Amino acid sequence: MNSTEKPFWDHLEELRDRILRCLRVLVLTSGAGYVVRRPILEFLKKPLLDALPPDKQHLYFTGLFESFFNHLQVAILAGAFIGSPYFLWQVWAFVGPGLRQNERRAVIPFVFFGTLFFFAGAAFAYWLVLPYGFKFFVEFGAPYDVPMITVREYFSVLFRLLLLFGLSFEMPVILVLLAHLGLVGADALRGHRRNALIAIAVFSALFAPPDVASMLLMMAPLYAFYEIAILAIAFIEKRDCA
Repeated sequence: MNSTEKPFWDHLEELRDRILRCLRVLVLTSGAGYVVRRPILEFLKKPLLDALPPDKQHLYFTGLFESFFNHLQVAILAGAFIGSPYFLWQVWAFVGPGLRQNERRAVIPFVFFGTLFFFAGAAFAYWLVLPYGFKFFVEFGAPYDVPMITVREYFSVLFRLLLLFGLSFEMPVILVLLAHLGLVGADALRGHRRNALIAIAVFSALFAPPDVASMLLMMAPLYAFYEIAILAIAFIEKRDCA
C-alpha cells in the first residue's frame, strides 16, 4: 500500500466505525422511542381523528402485522430524533477536520437553519395544513361514503406530507447557500419574482391537499421565504462588499 492510498483507507475505517456507533445509539434510542410510542402515536393521529365524525374516530389495520410494524416504525423515527444530536456530532467529527476554517464557519449556520426550517415546515403542516386537508377529504364523500382509514394508509400519507413540507421550507436556506457559492444573486432573484410565484403556485397545487385553503397555506410561507431569502442575500452581498 503506498502513502497516497493509506489516508483513504484510514478515512474509510473511521467512517465505518462512526456508522457502527450511530447504529448502536439508534438501537438504544429506538428502545426509548418504543417505550414512549403510544403518546407519540396519539399525537400523530390527532389531525385525522379530529377531522373524523365522533363515532368514527378510529384507524383500522387489515394485515396481521400492520399495527406492529407501524409501532416499530414510529419507535425508530423517535429514536432517530432523540439521537440526532449525537448523529450530527459524528458527522461533524468526520467531516469537520477536512474543512478550512472559513468553511467550518459557513457550515454551522447552514446546518442550524436547515434543521430549524425543516422542523418549522413539519410543524406548519401538522398544525395548520393537515387539519384543513383531512377535514376536506373526510367531508367530501359524506354522508354517502363512510371513512374506514387504515393505519398503513394514514401514516404513509402523514409522513410524506410532513417530509414534503419540511423539505419545501428549506428553500430560503438553499437559496442563501447558492448565493454563498456565487450561483445566484439578489438582483437575479428579484428579476424572477413572477416566475418564482408561478412555480410556487404549481408546486402547491401539485403537492398540497386539494382544497384552496391548504394550497394558500402552502403558497404564502413559501413566497414569504423567497422574499426573505432575497433580503438575506442582499445583506450578505452588501456586507461582503463593505
